Amino acid sequence: MRTGTPWWAGGGAWYPWLPLVLLVVGTVADLLTPPHLTLTPLYVAAPMLAAPVLSLRVTALYGLLATASVGVQMLLREPSVGEAIVKVTTVATISALAVVVNRIVARRDRRLASAREVAEAVQRAVVPEPPDRAGTLRVATRYQAAQRDTLIGGDLYAVRETPFGVRLLVGDVRGKGLAATEAVAVILGAFREVADREPELAEVAAYLEAALVREREQRAPLDPVEGFTTAVLAEVPRERPVTVRILNRGHPQPVLLTPDGDACYLEAEPALPLGLGDLLPTPMGRVRSTPFPPGSHLLLYTDGVSEARDEHGVFFDPVEDLNGRSFPGPGLLLDRVVADVVKHSTRLNDDMALLALHHPEPRGTPEDHGA
Repeated sequence: MRTGTPWWAGGGAWYPWLPLVLLVVGTVADLLTPPHLTLTPLYVAAPMLAAPVLSLRVTALYGLLATASVGVQMLLREPSVGEAIVKVTTVATISALAVVVNRIVARRDRRLASAREVAEAVQRAVVPEPPDRAGTLRVATRYQAAQRDTLIGGDLYAVRETPFGVRLLVGDVRGKGLAATEAVAVILGAFREVADREPELAEVAAYLEAALVREREQRAPLDPVEGFTTAVLAEVPRERPVTVRILNRGHPQPVLLTPDGDACYLEAEPALPLGLGDLLPTPMGRVRSTPFPPGSHLLLYTDGVSEARDEHGVFFDPVEDLNGRSFPGPGLLLDRVVADVVKHSTRLNDDMALLALHHPEPRGTPEDHGA
């Protein structure tokens, strides 16, 4: 069965047998009804149902079975020669059209698959997967597209081990497609450039702001309406005791999960997204510092998580979902959150990008402390 088939067709193992059921029903009904009644629509429906979903061989087989079934029925029921020719010709013609439809759909599927592969390669190139460790901390990321055929989105994440500690960035560019990808490339490039040299997290955000505004002014795709980016920057300095510092630019609030299973939002001073900072005369946002003890997790995510709604319109709450739970590592935490969002939501309306940082418990040896 093809990949990417519609929900009503490709989701169950029963579908390949549906055309055969129609042929059987048509044959039986023909035998039980008066000769003047025609059930030709059941016969022509069989190859047409197979065409957009099943293989060429199966589609052709159903077309041959439908044509042969009509021909046999015409011989058994002894209709006029003209009527028999019309019915057999009709079914044979539509069966041939079903084969043509099958080839057209197959070509479209190949093009979509090729476009999807290219888009995924571009996405990986623009937003590469970070390493699973940064210093003594463990890192995990997940990306969940809202729709199967979505090509390139504007969600981004990055992890950087710097002289000032481990720095993280999660953001969401307004818009989709090529313009969003260009904005993502600008932001991530600026983050990689500035994260290693600027000691203050607020100055890192200011540099990202300036880079995005400068690029938006020079390139038409990054317009003022679609070019802004919500983002949260996090930093785990090298000092002890370990803390996590957060600067939020209009992004969903990060979640801290303690070793005891207590989850809470790391709320920060409200600030405008990157690209809109020039609307205010003073620097925006203050860095918040919070203890990050061993065994804790930090969860950063885009609004595809926080804006997922159930059938009653209730938004998904990451704190409520994680409260009382514990995880041995960041990967399992993200797997649980993604699964719960998908279960909660009737339909994902936005992509989800998630990044989790774990401060592991010490194991008693210097080697373990660095693992």
